Amino acid sequence: MPRPRFTPTAEHRRLVKSMAAMGIPHEQIGRKISIRSPKTLRKYFRDELNQGSTEATYNVAQSLYKMATDGNATAAIFWLKTRGKWKEQPTLDPVMVASPPFVVAIDKGGPEL
Repeated sequence: MPRPRFTPTAEHRRLVKSMAAMGIPHEQIGRKISIRSPKTLRKYFRDELNQGSTEATYNVAQSLYKMATDGNATAAIFWLKTRGKWKEQPTLDPVMVASPPFVVAIDKGGPEL
């Protein structure tokens, strides 16, 4: 006897999109909505799986951008290092190098043995 055909609901679509946005693996999303195969999940929820992650990244980037432009220095530095490709320049402080504990010298004019 074949299994009944899966019929996605609006609630299923919302849940799949939300879980995909959080980075939950397809296998676990499928288990949550009682689908055994990740292939079946992708068949019925391709748009939700693709859009969930993209929308989550967009929302976080939008929030970070707002924080950076509102004066949050940490957010601004993070944004510029990751998106603006800024990097910290190494300081060129002179480093004191200690002399070796002893010096070996060869005396070329010494007595022959």
